[in-house]
Amino acid sequence: MAEDYKKNSITLPSAVAMGTGVMIGAGIFALTGQIAELAGPLFPLSFVVGAIVTAFSAYTYIKMSNAFPSAGGIAMILKKAYGPTTVASGAALLMALSMVINESLVARTFGTYTLQAFGGDPNSILVPVIGVGLIIFAYLVNVSGNRSIGLLSIVMAVLKVGGIALFGAAGLWASGITFEATGGEAGAGGFVASVALSILAFKGFTTITNSGAEITDPHHNVGRAIVLSIAICVAVYLLVAFAVGSSLSLERIVAAKDYALAEAAKPALGPIGFYLTVALALVATASGLIASVFAVSRMLAMLTRMKMIPHSHFGMPGTIKDHTLVYTVVIAGILTVFFDLSRIASLGAFFYLVMDIIIHWGVFRNLRDEIGARGWVLLTAIVLDSVVLATFATIKWQSDPSIVVVGLIGMTLVFVFERIFLARNPVSEGADDND
Repeated sequence: MAEDYKKNSITLPSAVAMGTGVMIGAGIFALTGQIAELAGPLFPLSFVVGAIVTAFSAYTYIKMSNAFPSAGGIAMILKKAYGPTTVASGAALLMALSMVINESLVARTFGTYTLQAFGGDPNSILVPVIGVGLIIFAYLVNVSGNRSIGLLSIVMAVLKVGGIALFGAAGLWASGITFEATGGEAGAGGFVASVALSILAFKGFTTITNSGAEITDPHHNVGRAIVLSIAICVAVYLLVAFAVGSSLSLERIVAAKDYALAEAAKPALGPIGFYLTVALALVATASGLIASVFAVSRMLAMLTRMKMIPHSHFGMPGTIKDHTLVYTVVIAGILTVFFDLSRIASLGAFFYLVMDIIIHWGVFRNLRDEIGARGWVLLTAIVLDSVVLATFATIKWQSDPSIVVVGLIGMTLVFVFERIFLARNPVSEGADDND
């Protein structure tokens, strides 16, 4: 529907801001401590390796988005690669769910940092309560429309990138540019597993893909926005990782893994720096959640229009996009209440990496010649994703087997559900998939 998607409503700077907004919100404030826990003192290097793996993955999305920019983004890619099949719809739903999971990750991070400002317990019931409050706020901002989101994304992106860069530089200067996060064992398995979370810290670039048809000059600017947002985040992540490692020992980083940046600010920058860091975390996570809700609600709306998932109005007025926005925030709120940060991140990594492998394989088999993609790049992306996924699952099975079981059951249910739905509601090849 034309009223659902406004072409040329998102400029290149707004698209870059949306991508960095989602990535920085989760990558820095929610995942730095968890990555350090797995990778040991080499945790800054994990971000570099994660960026390399992400670069190979981004190649597929850029080539597809340049050829077929769509408001459906990843759903469009999967349908073109596999047709209106269970594989396509199931993988698309996995992507949507991984984005919703990311929203709950960011929401809980917001709650954790909020309590830090008041000396509260990071394990308090107030963490999910505050997180749900942020999700409701993100819903209200999204209801206001694309232009409000674009302007807010640009303003917050400037504040975040500039503020976090200052935090990193000040932290390094205050510590004398020494690296305290030494000691401990960094096994190869733990390091490779940590890359799964580093990839999760970069996956926000898919937010840009999912808004393709709304970006100005999408055949060129979608790819540019993806490259620019990843490049900015690599620089920011490395700066902050070294700043945290210069201020805290590895043991303290792991102990404060849910609020590592705030903890690092105390010895490096003093009380004022601590409170400024908390404020920065709140801005970063809030804007990241707003951008993510914007993208995933549109992806679900496109899946609905493509008749690849069921839809019910539940008596609500408005368009399909309005309804999927409600579904998005409700699911994110439920996850925020019932899962902690570590398990949310693990579940998001499982869903995203499986979906990513499915996309690369489909494009390699069926579309690489049409879009001019190099086969070896696509195969390399599959191999890298597979190695990281297998290692991460193995490590998690040893430390928290229940989340691996939850992930497997969740993915199985998604594909079984789609199989049954599509068998009862077959989709024609000509269904709308490129708006």
